[in-house]
Amino acid sequence: MTYRRKDAYYRRAKSEGYRARSAYKLAELDDRFRLLRRGDRVVDLGAWPGGWMQVALERVAPGGRVVGLDVVAVTPIGAATSVTGDVADPAVVAAVVKAMGGAADVVLSDLAPKLTGIAATDEARRADLASATLAALPALLRPGGRLLMKAFMDPGHAELISRLRGAFDDVKTTRPEATRRGSAELYLVGFGYRRTEATHSCG
Repeated sequence: MTYRRKDAYYRRAKSEGYRARSAYKLAELDDRFRLLRRGDRVVDLGAWPGGWMQVALERVAPGGRVVGLDVVAVTPIGAATSVTGDVADPAVVAAVVKAMGGAADVVLSDLAPKLTGIAATDEARRADLASATLAALPALLRPGGRLLMKAFMDPGHAELISRLRGAFDDVKTTRPEATRRGSAELYLVGFGYRRTEATHSCG
């Protein structure tokens, strides 16, 4: 790791009981866009270690439900549920929907691949994750639902935005203050989901 791990957000997360500094990214973006509402059903893709699940639980209670998905098992968090598996596996997606009790009001995705340092390989892995996420949306997200999805400023960025605009009434690009300096990551916010073939396309 080349970044300074123990920055202000890391120390704040430790002191306030959040499992990851990324909790503040979700909190900030929710404050900005009102993504999470009381009683919502929320799916968190790339949930480990659980920081986003913690924030989501706080903001959809009472009456809400949070289900996390990751290839790494997430240590239980309060009333939340987690599923271990790959978002690209339809059986795993079905297990998430079953745990949720139906389609979600909000899908959160902080998914990112393991990086190799080889640009072309890393870009391809990010594109594969994005495609898998979009392909899962018809099962995971109710019509009219909301999406918050990590993205990267790379050659596939414009195509990803185009695909989202084909599936949502409104798409916004944003970057939270808690993002580390020098990071190429940003977040895409979609409102008003429409179940269209645009989400199934592999680009």
